[in-house]
Amino acid sequence: MMERKPLVYFHGIVPGRYVATWPAFVVGDDPKGLAVTIAVDDRAALSEHVVLGAYDDDANSRRRYVTAAVKVRLHQRLFRERVLAAYRDQCALCRLRHTSLLEAAHITPDSSPDGEPVVKNGVSLCKLHHAAFDQNILGIRPDYVVEIRKDILEEIDGPMLRFGLQQMHGQKIIIPRRADFRPDKIALEGRYQAFREA
Repeated sequence: MMERKPLVYFHGIVPGRYVATWPAFVVGDDPKGLAVTIAVDDRAALSEHVVLGAYDDDANSRRRYVTAAVKVRLHQRLFRERVLAAYRDQCALCRLRHTSLLEAAHITPDSSPDGEPVVKNGVSLCKLHHAAFDQNILGIRPDYVVEIRKDILEEIDGPMLRFGLQQMHGQKIIIPRRADFRPDKIALEGRYQAFREA
């Protein structure tokens, strides 16, 4: 802290998986509590004044902003890892297992006051099905059955539409083995109603 040396901060998200964030700086010390306060900064935005310890208002404002942005990023990463693990690293609709193509879709949107980043408010979806879910092209009923919007079912296009979306109509999604990780039926009902209204 006194030398203003940057650190790499490893944030544990699930057992055995970490997100590395840097540069991180020790900005506060509590010797009695055996704790320190860490702030994250943007390497590209670091100025000579910050490195030398001459903190100005702009540097403090920037550091607070970047630290807040990192907290949000860690929060989203933790949500994704937990949801994907609950669904055994596969899309709940098509069973695709390429984790680089999987995302954690919020049932109740993250922007909503009820949109908590908990597994039962998420569904593991591939990028195609996540986008279709967010655009109300597909809906998931509270009984875990997928519905595809009527106009999409009647559309004629290539194999991606036919096999990637239309054939999902009426199929049941896979759900986590643990009952407390399964999609919240009340949240699904609310989201399904929004799909029906769209």
